[in-house]
Amino acid sequence: MIHVDPVSTYAASNPDRFAIVDLESGRRWTYAQLNAAADRLAAWLVGEFGPASAVRVATLARNCAEMPILQLASARAGTIFVPLNWRLAAPEIEALIEDASPGIVFHEPEFPAPRAASRSGVIGGLLELGHSGARAPAGSRRPLQEVSTLLYTSGTSGRPKGVMLSELNAFWGCANFIYGNAVSLHSVFLCDMPLFHTAGLYAATRTPLQAGGCVLISRGFDVGKTLQRLTDPTLKVSHYFSVPQMATRLWTEPGFEPHKLRGLQAWAIGGAPNPKAQTERFVAAGIRIVEGFGMSETGSNFGMPPHDLEVLQRKAGSCGLPFMSIEARIVDDHGRDVPPGTTGELWMRGPSIASGYWQQPEATAKAFRDGWFVTGDAAVRDADGFYYEAAICELPSVAECAVVGVPDPQWGEVGRVYVIAAPGHALTPEQIIAHCRNRLARFKVPKSVAVTDAVPRTASGKVQKHLLRQRALAELGTP
Repeated sequence: MIHVDPVSTYAASNPDRFAIVDLESGRRWTYAQLNAAADRLAAWLVGEFGPASAVRVATLARNCAEMPILQLASARAGTIFVPLNWRLAAPEIEALIEDASPGIVFHEPEFPAPRAASRSGVIGGLLELGHSGARAPAGSRRPLQEVSTLLYTSGTSGRPKGVMLSELNAFWGCANFIYGNAVSLHSVFLCDMPLFHTAGLYAATRTPLQAGGCVLISRGFDVGKTLQRLTDPTLKVSHYFSVPQMATRLWTEPGFEPHKLRGLQAWAIGGAPNPKAQTERFVAAGIRIVEGFGMSETGSNFGMPPHDLEVLQRKAGSCGLPFMSIEARIVDDHGRDVPPGTTGELWMRGPSIASGYWQQPEATAKAFRDGWFVTGDAAVRDADGFYYEAAICELPSVAECAVVGVPDPQWGEVGRVYVIAAPGHALTPEQIIAHCRNRLARFKVPKSVAVTDAVPRTASGKVQKHLLRQRALAELGTP
């Protein structure tokens, strides 16, 4: 049976290099220490649940080093790691516990153990379990392609789904990010994103560990602390991942000096399209903002080239090009590929794509078809192969839409969308906003909507965005 375990590899080849630093507690692990901690915990899990048991092991905790160590140990023991979103309401968490049926839940004292949990423990004592020097028996792992982690989706469009991710999916999702963002054993990542989310768990944490680098784990995003850490020459942060909202807050934070962040090799933006004006101002200041696109079901899939500031500026607003192992299509309602410049549904396939949803065969069959993952997201590809998200146009009542940026006192710039109804359909701004809130992360939802009969176009049919923006400013009374 083939196994991929970068941590054990680096424990032999680079044992004294730091792998994880827990910024809140100051604790740190070299690769040799991390490998030993994962071995010890894996041996304990096998002793409690048996080898290759597929028992679910859940967490309900804010970011801490114990979470990635438990994920590594679970893979070695053959259990399944389930990080739960502590931000959910208690009834929502109980529903996830009932769905996953974990053998144990490790939680922080501030989060009471869910009533539905059969067994619980405090996560702070997790690394004391087992015996020093212990290792899980050979053969405790499950096959590389079988589920090792359940990541629950937000459930904004219905029942939350547990995305079944294998170690093979994890390896290729991280490999995509590594090759797309110049990650190496010299890289240092700062992880502010929550570890119950694919961006925190994989892009910001497993990625540097797979490359032999180091991850600095924070408790969570704090604009003052984050800015200090990003600009601290002793920490030498080379890579950062955030949502657009976090980037906006950092830019407006007192003491923000762009030149201090020019050493970042890549500042990845995901979770929502970064406002074009924001990308442009960061890149103009010499900061390598690289927009991308990923999902719990797919890992890291698209990204802008961080080495080319000219492309970052010229293609601002794009989520970039498909990463190395990703094949992407944009199709019409009949599954036929559409030409560049035409909006359609984004489909993807590759080794980072999950196998399906936990105990939801109907949802799995709908989203995973003939090797392709059907994202449900509308997108468009330009003539150079760069992809853009276009979610509103998936509504059958929408014939066309165009988005322009307008000034906003809090975010700098927000979206105003102009929508043309399809023949025979009526639309209201409230319908568009409700659809966006149901389909998209809240950062993507436009601030305002205007239903119109036409938008200004060139002779070749392209939207004249400068004229549309002037119209928007006049309508909103913005100078």
